[in-house]
Amino acid sequence: MLSLLRILLLAVHFVIASVIGLLIGLCRPFNPDNSRLCARVYGIPALRIMGLRQRIEADGVLNHQRPAIIVANHISNHDLFVFGQVVPVRTVSLGKTSLKWLPLFGQLYWLAGNVLVDRGNAVQARRAMETTTDTLQHKDMSLWVFAEGTRGHGKGLGPFKKGAFLMAINAGVPVVPVCANNYTRTMNLNRWVGGAVVMRALPPIPTTGMTADDVPELMQRCHAAMAECIEQLDREAEALLKQG
Repeated sequence: MLSLLRILLLAVHFVIASVIGLLIGLCRPFNPDNSRLCARVYGIPALRIMGLRQRIEADGVLNHQRPAIIVANHISNHDLFVFGQVVPVRTVSLGKTSLKWLPLFGQLYWLAGNVLVDRGNAVQARRAMETTTDTLQHKDMSLWVFAEGTRGHGKGLGPFKKGAFLMAINAGVPVVPVCANNYTRTMNLNRWVGGAVVMRALPPIPTTGMTADDVPELMQRCHAAMAECIEQLDREAEALLKQG
């Protein structure tokens, strides 16, 4: 019963948050700080509705020096809520072109200045990457990327796609890893405490002096650091749930 009530409340909240986000986008279209504001509107109330305990150590991403590529692990559709509260100022995200067809959310995602990429069109995807690289270099903005490209559904950190790391090297900006525990493993919306979310931002990984040949090494370094961190966060989340 509690789970059903929460799902209904989340659905109502999603619609209301989408309308608010759309109004923000219409009032100041393509402003690079729209994504942060919309993420807060979605994330903060949703986590309260879901009853998730939280521990967040995100100063490293909230106070990072722009520009940067922010790389986070992709767990589930609830990532919009979970990571929403740690999106820093002047940060947009990289998403699939198909997102723009989602009612309300797709339109606000576009108006928020996020980058839409058609992964099935190599020419268009390359142009989008080039435009994003130029933006990182000259417009004091950061880019949020789920480098796995697909949701892990609590199974752990998947392999990375190279696009984000190539952009970081081409733009000469650091990679800032942001990790969350595999919260879907412990999430049960039928309990009063619906689960636990533990997030941590890792130290930036510089790319100065790197070339395209260094992409595999950069990916491996970032993946290893995040995988180790996520394992630790999973243990911390279990301990957090055991607290009275």
